[in-house]
Order: sequence, then C-alpha cells, then structure tokens
Amino acid sequence: MHVIDYNLFPGGCRHCITMSYDDGAGSDVRLAQIFRENGLRGTFHLNSSHFGRSGYVSAAEVPEVYAGHEVSCHMVTHPMPTQNPDISVLEEVIEDRRALEAACGYVVRGMSYPFGSYDERVIALCRTAGMEYSRTTKSTNFFCLPQDFLAWHPTCHHNGQIMEKLDAFYSREMNGSMCLFYVWGHSYEFENGGWPLIEEFAKAAGHREDTWYATNIEIVDYVNAMRALRVGVDRTTVYNPSATKVWFSLDDEPVSVEPGGLFRL
Repeated sequence: MHVIDYNLFPGGCRHCITMSYDDGAGSDVRLAQIFRENGLRGTFHLNSSHFGRSGYVSAAEVPEVYAGHEVSCHMVTHPMPTQNPDISVLEEVIEDRRALEAACGYVVRGMSYPFGSYDERVIALCRTAGMEYSRTTKSTNFFCLPQDFLAWHPTCHHNGQIMEKLDAFYSREMNGSMCLFYVWGHSYEFENGGWPLIEEFAKAAGHREDTWYATNIEIVDYVNAMRALRVGVDRTTVYNPSATKVWFSLDDEPVSVEPGGLFRL
C-alpha cells in the first residue's frame, strides 16, 4: 500500500516563511521594500481610519507601497474587539474591508486582532464578516500550521530572537512535516535602531530555493486546497477539486496534482 503525506508547500518545499505587520505606519514603505528586495512576502494589516493621518500610509499609496504583498484588515479604529458589542465588531471589520478593498483593488479576506484581543464570539463575528483568517499576538515559538486559521498564533514577534529561530527553522526536519516560520510586529518598532535586525534577517532568510515565501492568505488557500484533496481507497489516485495546484509526498517522493486534475500512479 502506498503512503501519501500532506507535507509539502508549493514547489515541493518543506519550509515556508511569512511576515505580518500591523497598523499601516509610514515605515511600512521601507519594510515592504526590504521584503521585496530579498524575496520575502508580507501581509500588512491596516486600520483605514489612519489613512491621511501624519505618520501613516495614505489610501492612494496602498497599491505602490504594498505591491507584491497582501493588504489585510486590522479593523477601522483599532478597538478592543472583546469589549465591543456584536454590531460594532461587525461594522469595524466590514467598513475596514470596504475602505481597504477600494484602496487595493482586490477582495480582502483576512485580518489581525487589534491588541491581540479575541474570543469565540469575536471569531464567529469575524467569520460572518467574511474573514478567513486572523492573527493573534500569542507566540508559539514553533513552526507548525495553525489548527484554526481564525486563531492563528504566530511563531514569534521580530524581537523574539528571530536569527536564532531562523537557524533552528532550517536545522530541524520536524519529522518530515511542513515547517512554517511566521513573524509579526509593527514596522515603526524598527525606527529606534531596529532596522539592521530585520535587514539581516531578510538577507539570511530570503531567496532560498527550499522555501516558499507567501502571504497569509496564500497559505490559507494552499492549506485548504491540500486538505480538500480526495484520495482513492488504494491510494493510487488523488483528485484535486480546488483551483490550486497542490504538492504532496507519495512514498516519500514529491508529486503534484493540477487544479481540477486527477493524479494516477
């Protein structure tokens, strides 16, 4: 009997890195460029009420500043979600989506929780508002995929010894599992002498052939497509009902199945 493992990112990679930054500060301009120069991909969670304010990216700047990255919600006014009534949480997410979609020109499908504040009620409301994932501020210090994308705990903040963690990320195989390194923070935190750290990290982490560099929503879409694969009882056929090409291991060898395709051994 053949052995099938869901343990590969696109291209047959075992490693994936994603960056996640909040609030839409003007320093995002420099950070997004650092990521682009080194092949990293970021998701930037914006409060649309900050548009036009001093020290923040404007709505008109969004397409250029975040080119190659993902724009995502952070609620309009950066409230404490668990302290807000249902209607306020819904309005904060939906109106942030409305403004961000007008600025970036595509469907905004994810977010991060302001102050890392969430509970089961907030998760349900965000899902109702069209959110497919939301990042928390609870560092796992591990490299695992989340159990629930709407309670997505990152690996660590960028002040959490990211160079040491990068070494660990590439030195362990996680028993053949997929390894995800998820870094979060705020770009304005680099303004107090922190730029050399993120520049060093980007240069060390970027442009590796064994790593998939993805935005948050790309990871969500890929993992959902992987989980949607249908496998025949003899494990010699795999059907991919999604619109995403999916990689997996067959007897420890990397193979892939095209969107809407049927893989036959």
